[in-house]
Amino acid sequence: MDILIQLIANGVLLGGVFALISIGLTLIFGIVRVVNFAHGELLMVGLYATWLLSAKLGIHPYLAAVPLAIAFFFLGALMQRAIIQPLMNADPHIQIFATVGIGTALANGALMIFSADLRSVDVPWARQATDLFGLASVSRGNLVAFAVSGIATTGLILFLRRTHLGRAIRAVAQNRYAAPLMGIDVNRIYAITFGIGAGCVGLAAAVLAPLYPAFPTVGSFFVLTAFVVVVLGGMGSLEGAVIGALIIGLVESLAGYYVAPDLKEVVYFLIFLGILIVRPAGLFGVRGAE
Repeated sequence: MDILIQLIANGVLLGGVFALISIGLTLIFGIVRVVNFAHGELLMVGLYATWLLSAKLGIHPYLAAVPLAIAFFFLGALMQRAIIQPLMNADPHIQIFATVGIGTALANGALMIFSADLRSVDVPWARQATDLFGLASVSRGNLVAFAVSGIATTGLILFLRRTHLGRAIRAVAQNRYAAPLMGIDVNRIYAITFGIGAGCVGLAAAVLAPLYPAFPTVGSFFVLTAFVVVVLGGMGSLEGAVIGALIIGLVESLAGYYVAPDLKEVVYFLIFLGILIVRPAGLFGVRGAE
C-alpha cells in the first residue's frame, strides 16, 4: 500500500508538470485553430533563457518566471503576427509546415550557439525530497510545478470567463466569422491568444529548469506527451488538458513500476487510443470538433 501511495503521488505531480506544458498548447489550438509544432522548441528556448539568467546574472529561476512569461507573451504575439497570420487562410498543412520550420530553426540555432552540451540550473533545494503528509516522499521541484500549474490553469479559466477580453477570446473560439459582427478584432485576439500560450511556455520553462537540463532537442522529450494530453482531454479545453495530464502522469508512474519502465509509453498510448475510439473529440471536447 505504501508503494501504491508513493506511485500515485509521483503520478499526480508528474501530471502537474505535463499540464503546465500543455495548457498553452491547448489554448492556442482552441482559439487560433493552429497546431503549434514549435511548442517544444519554445520550451527549449525558455530553459536556455532561464539557465542564462541564473548562470550569468544570478537570478533564481523561480524569480525569473514572471519576466520570462511576459517576454514569451510578446515573442508568441510577434510569431503569430509575422508568420502565422499570413497563413491563416491557407491549407492547414501549410500552417503545420510553418510551425515545424520554426521549431527546426530554433533547435538548430540552439545547437549552433550552445552546442549539444547539457546546461543545468543548480538549485539543489528543488531536487530534494519532502514528506507529503507522512504518506509519500516527493520532489520539492515537482511540488512547485504542480502548484504553479494549478494556479496558472485556474487563473486562465477565470480570465476567460470573467473578463471582457476573455469573453471576446471565447467568442472567437465559438465562431470566428460571427465575432467581427460583434465588434471583435479577430486578428488581435489571435495575437493575444498565441502570446498567452507562449507565455505559459515561458512560465513552465522557469519552473521546470531546476528539474530538467537544457539541450537543443529537449522539447521533443515533452511535446509528444503534451500532444497526447491535449487530444486526450479535448482540443481547446483547459480543464480537459489538466485531467488528461493527471491521467497520463498516473498511468506513466504506475505502468513504470507494475509493467516495465521502458513500456510505460506503450501503456498510456493504448489507453489514449482506446478513449479516442469511444470519444474521438477527447474526454472534454465537443463532438464534431475533431
